[in-house]
Amino acid sequence: MRITSALEAVSTVRTGDTIVIGGSGGGHAVPEALLEALEARFLADAEPRRLTTIHPVGLGDKSTKGAHRLRHPGLLQRVVCGTVVDAPGIAEAASRGEIELFCLPQGSLSQLMRDSAARRPGLFTRVGVGTYVDPRIGGGSQGAPAADPPSEAATIDGVDVIRYKPVVAQIAFLRGTTADALGNISMEGEAYFGEMLSMAQAVHNAGGTVIVQVARTAEAHTLPPKTVKIPHFLVDLVVVAPDQPITYATAVSRAYAGDERLHLDHLDPLPTGPRAVIARRAARELTPGAVCNLGSGISTGVALAAAESGMIDTVVLTNEQGLVGGLPMSGLDAGAAVNYDAMLDQPYQFDFYDGGGLDIAFLSFAEVSARGDVNISRFGGRIVGVGGFVNISESASTMVFSGTLTAGGLETAWDADTGRLSIVHEGRARRFVNEVEQICFSGPLAAQRGQRVRFITERAVFDVTPAGLMLVEIAPGIDVDRDIRPQLGFDPLLSPHVVPMDRALFDSSF
Repeated sequence: MRITSALEAVSTVRTGDTIVIGGSGGGHAVPEALLEALEARFLADAEPRRLTTIHPVGLGDKSTKGAHRLRHPGLLQRVVCGTVVDAPGIAEAASRGEIELFCLPQGSLSQLMRDSAARRPGLFTRVGVGTYVDPRIGGGSQGAPAADPPSEAATIDGVDVIRYKPVVAQIAFLRGTTADALGNISMEGEAYFGEMLSMAQAVHNAGGTVIVQVARTAEAHTLPPKTVKIPHFLVDLVVVAPDQPITYATAVSRAYAGDERLHLDHLDPLPTGPRAVIARRAARELTPGAVCNLGSGISTGVALAAAESGMIDTVVLTNEQGLVGGLPMSGLDAGAAVNYDAMLDQPYQFDFYDGGGLDIAFLSFAEVSARGDVNISRFGGRIVGVGGFVNISESASTMVFSGTLTAGGLETAWDADTGRLSIVHEGRARRFVNEVEQICFSGPLAAQRGQRVRFITERAVFDVTPAGLMLVEIAPGIDVDRDIRPQLGFDPLLSPHVVPMDRALFDSSF
């Protein structure tokens, strides 16, 4: 192990290399100093070129940092990741056909790092079959055509599966908190473990170079052995970045690192309006003892709704990044949590998810079809990707999808005197359409699996049935023919027992 500067470390990257990058979303254990140095080297020298980057989680602050730094023409040939919502420059380059982009399930990519470390013949999984990531449909391609895609269709014992090809990478960009003089890496100050160990093992076993960014160094043999995440013999270069923040939005948080617990009675309240109604209605799907996943977007409000109702102490909230218990964060800090009970390596969290361990999961939607298909990956000319959506939505016993009925300028009003909801201004875009642009969740396959699937909006609740989407609840004051049917791209089934949504949801949300 050798300590060096970020610029010297990235000088080991050669044209055509494959780089695996650790970290999650909004700066959680993201080796930002290495990404910044790689961008600076390319802008100065026009080298290296035609790189392939692989990172299971999207990386960036939705503006200038993370994977967005690598957007410059010629630097990248291929990106394989869960999502590009955090890195707009990568999405734009893919839209222009300048790079190959594969947005694949976060969990499958995370598990693939472990299988690649062991030199197994790839990852074989049923997750994603029947969705846009299935090679039979498109293989998750969102950019320029590729001659050698990262996955292929396979059949095992008569069952359709996806084989993700093993990753052979020349470089790893990783991050920890402390490096001792031998090169042992601990992660005590991080909000996320990810698959740092698997990535280091995979690159080391392939004869590549493992580069780790840390905040500080320590003398040899001073790190508690159980805190060491990456042992020294896997580490080639260490770069010290003493000012690395715990996330892009939060410089320091002992709570995110698990070193202190916070009093949850001082949480910010839910915002008023439709999002609060949806979050509170979704939280009513929780049952005591349930093990849950909370996705990003509007679903993050479920945690606050559960906290205000007292349900948060009766359930186990988890996120795909590996955190168990406590309260998941939202916004740019989504992926972190406070007061959690455990932080698992990300592949093991997805092992639990894929195996059916989730009792219920809460995810958002961009488009919903008459069959109950869901799209979040590509819509309205925008590339987003799926993150952990596919793994989570296919494995949970109960799926609750949340979102407003229409998008873009929706305004609603609640009359507490009459107990009636009214639509002041309808959103510009339909979300419930006859067919979705890309299938990220299949309603018919969910019905075959026996999943319970529910869609919650500010004015109506729908269930997936074998015959299609069925309206089961309606907000007080809302008329089906006036306020719902005209905003759908199809005619929904009507339950013979449509019930009103509880007015208490609206009284407390407006």
